[in-house]
Amino acid sequence: MSKVYFTSDISPEGVLKLYKKLGVELNGKVAVKVHSGEKGNQNFLKPGFWKDIVDFVGGTVVECNTAYEGARNTTERHLQALKDHGWSDSFKVDLLDAEGPDLVLEIPEGKKIKKNYVGKNIEKYDSMLVLSHFKGHPMGGYGGALKQLSIGVASSYGKGYIHGVGNPDNFRTSDHDSFLESMADAAKSVVDFFDNKIVYINVMKNMSVDCDCCAVAEDPCMGDIGILASTDPVAIDKACLDLVYKSDDPGKGHLIERIESRNGIHTIDAAVDLGIGSTEYELIGIDE
Repeated sequence: MSKVYFTSDISPEGVLKLYKKLGVELNGKVAVKVHSGEKGNQNFLKPGFWKDIVDFVGGTVVECNTAYEGARNTTERHLQALKDHGWSDSFKVDLLDAEGPDLVLEIPEGKKIKKNYVGKNIEKYDSMLVLSHFKGHPMGGYGGALKQLSIGVASSYGKGYIHGVGNPDNFRTSDHDSFLESMADAAKSVVDFFDNKIVYINVMKNMSVDCDCCAVAEDPCMGDIGILASTDPVAIDKACLDLVYKSDDPGKGHLIERIESRNGIHTIDAAVDLGIGSTEYELIGIDE
């Protein structure tokens, strides 16, 4: 049974305390995957929130370009967004797909895609810290650790490849469940690349039905819950979903509708089938 640690202390100190509780040391050069936030988005977690943990692991903040029109779909625009949002002023920053060609990760066991295209700079790193803002998502239903591993680490081309289930031209027209399975496939390729030397932290704060990739996003629909940490990306996402369902917050229905209408749990089921993690977990609170 996977262990998922939890604290209701939603602060930089809470993040660091939770990480230390895991007792896992990320060795070598550490890539710290964040969401840089689309220009205009009000809900993404700012650099100051992550500073203690990034400094503690001595990591480099990494991101990849988007595959849709916006402020982060080219290297020049994304670098400017990283500066405007304070990332490059606070940390070492590496835009993994700033220059091509992409690194191709093979997925022989993939359900829908057999390749994942990621920024080639990922080869510089020995381990990864995945910092995720848990919330809704217009296409995936929810965004958490599995989305950060898949869409988040994929290059601009790779994002289109996953969305299109192997054909970027089908970005918005592919079979939906096949897209969700493609996300799980891509996530597996990153887990395998780092040989499981990855730690996941999900923050249940500012929970809108919309992703941080939305320039115009709805405000949060329910109250903050806490922070979770694990070495299992499936368990941590499942624990977050369970906490939403168990919440007595009257606003949870809006978020649940978004998750269920997009069949968000299907990504978790596909990831389990691929052996990335388990939905069987022990939630361990660390609050005194």
